[in-house]
Amino acid sequence: MTFKGFENENISLRALEPEDLELLYEWENDARNWVFGISLSPYSRFTLEEFIKTASYDIFINKQLRLIIESKKHKKPAGAVDLFDMDFLNRRTGIGILVDSAFRNKGIATESLNLISAYVFSILNMRQIYCYISEDNKSSIQLFEKSGFERSGSLKDWIIQQGQWKSVYLYQKLNFS
Repeated sequence: MTFKGFENENISLRALEPEDLELLYEWENDARNWVFGISLSPYSRFTLEEFIKTASYDIFINKQLRLIIESKKHKKPAGAVDLFDMDFLNRRTGIGILVDSAFRNKGIATESLNLISAYVFSILNMRQIYCYISEDNKSSIQLFEKSGFERSGSLKDWIIQQGQWKSVYLYQKLNFS
């Protein structure tokens, strides 16, 4: 796939800016989002401010990258996409995405995954992108499958949510070029 940049006609993916602090604070401290990640506690403004300051450091050192998804139509942030656990030796990275509730079901997540996949494969020269999705997160399963990810396995009773054990599916998107 040829890298065509961090934007298309509807969205752009951009670096974190200091003015993103309040929105990041809102997203990270919304307990409804915690079931999709690994956080179990709120983040302070100071912690998030320091994260924004260091987010511009070299991804080869941090082994992570967070980009803000910006809606061109609304001229405001619509979500974030994260690359994490970057393994440059084995050429793989984990991915996560969050779309603000006001922007869901508008194709923004699919477009974001397509843009970031082009970057990961063409610029970072990765072989694969992977993610873990809870078995009952139907919308994420549909999103990642629509974006070319394939289910390659499952982990039984991997997470506990509201007192119930749930399995997660491992999804991968491979670069065959």
